[in-house]
Amino acid sequence: MARGPTVEAWLAAQTPDVRRAVERLRAAVLGAADGVTEHIKWNGPSFCIDGEDRITVGVAPKGGVRAIMHRGVKVKDASAFVFPDDTGLIRWAAPDRGVVVFADETAIADHADAFADICRRWFEATR
Repeated sequence: MARGPTVEAWLAAQTPDVRRAVERLRAAVLGAADGVTEHIKWNGPSFCIDGEDRITVGVAPKGGVRAIMHRGVKVKDASAFVFPDDTGLIRWAAPDRGVVVFADETAIADHADAFADICRRWFEATR
């Protein structure tokens, strides 16, 4: 079975601005829970808890970087899923799939604590 690129190889292929911004997001996600693992999936670093993909980061289609909060590969019943976001950072694509977009490193720095808290709570809510 062919393996995809490593996270390091994926990062090396990015522009310096994207690489620095993604590194900031990675630090927040990796520090959000014990046992977080990382691999490349969906064209970006994807973070797993208990072997299940939960947060994927990468380049946003309209510029900047993004973090996609999701509940894994398979569609799950979201009728009872609730995730409060009093930060207003998450844009909901579905009841259990949110996207946080940052224009640049400054925007990430401005919301670093809030984003880290979102990641921590997301891992807890989707276990």
